[in-house]
Amino acid sequence: MKRAYTDEHAQSGVHAALPEIETWPNQYEDYEIEIVMPEFTSVCPKTSLPDFGKIVLRYVPASLCLELKSYKMYLNAYRELGIFQENVVNRVLQDVVKAAKPKVATVVGEFTPRGGLSTIVTATWSRKRGKR
Repeated sequence: MKRAYTDEHAQSGVHAALPEIETWPNQYEDYEIEIVMPEFTSVCPKTSLPDFGKIVLRYVPASLCLELKSYKMYLNAYRELGIFQENVVNRVLQDVVKAAKPKVATVVGEFTPRGGLSTIVTATWSRKRGKR
């Protein structure tokens, strides 16, 4: 039996080149930043249909904060990228951690229903745990 979804579908977009997320020096300690992208779009790598959703990033900065325009341009680069919703959330988290090296970061993707099912994907990283 042929599988409908291949390893190629699963890995689509995971290693794609995306714009750099810039940072600037943090001036304060122990506070949380929340950034919401209410109109996020990407493309399903299997069907080539658009995926719509909201991406919420919450992080506690260490020495660096994300520069908002570069983060917006980074997220907008997903518009034409074939990538599964689960991979979007984990890739965003990975790239934010790499750029800003926060104390804690969580990315939540709330994707709009397709075929009657909606998806919410959450990925978290912390210095204590060291990984998701």
